[in-house]
Amino acid sequence: MNPQTNKLTINQWAEDDRPREKLHRLGPTALSNAELLAILIGSGTTDESAVALMQRVLNDCNNNLNTLGKLTIQQLTTYKGIGPAKAITILAACEIGKRRQATQPQERPELNSATRIYNHMHPIMQDLDVEEAWALLMNQRHRLIDAIPLSRGGISGTAVDIRLVVKEALLKNATVVAICHNHPSGNPFPSASDDKLTQDVKKACNYMNLHLADHVIVTDGEYYSYLEEGRL
Repeated sequence: MNPQTNKLTINQWAEDDRPREKLHRLGPTALSNAELLAILIGSGTTDESAVALMQRVLNDCNNNLNTLGKLTIQQLTTYKGIGPAKAITILAACEIGKRRQATQPQERPELNSATRIYNHMHPIMQDLDVEEAWALLMNQRHRLIDAIPLSRGGISGTAVDIRLVVKEALLKNATVVAICHNHPSGNPFPSASDDKLTQDVKKACNYMNLHLADHVIVTDGEYYSYLEEGRL
């Protein structure tokens, strides 16, 4: 029997065994180093799958990614199935990993007051000539997860889809929400529609076990906070 008849390409593997599909289903932490590297190089040879090829390379490196990153392009291309392009991809991935390790995690801003919300959003809103509404999605410590633009409208108002606020909060695993919009007129005081929006968002958040921390209206130099005014 020809030994190559027992060799399968990645596309012929069972879907549960394909590295790309496995990562999509289970996340990157479920994959071995060889499987992750196999995704990068894309293919092996007629005699060896991409995963098996990278397992062999890693075995020669004592399964140490740091040792792998010290190999040269010339050393990597001595392996059948690894040309200069694949060798460069492997070394680039190792370098990215090294740089990530040396990078400090980005600190999420803490928006636990109307003043901090205003200071965060004012640079975004100070020059707008129409109203924009944003949702600030936070964790339990009021650390910002994401700021989501909700709508952009006219000079005197903008419509907000409350379902979008709740949807984005749930998708981002947020537990605290704040609403923020600007008044191009410079008048920070809320309108009747602002009051209704606040109450509608609060009801939706309560129903979905989310905490509405505040609704802040931003102008250039002033703000209005529903929380500080005792209206939440």
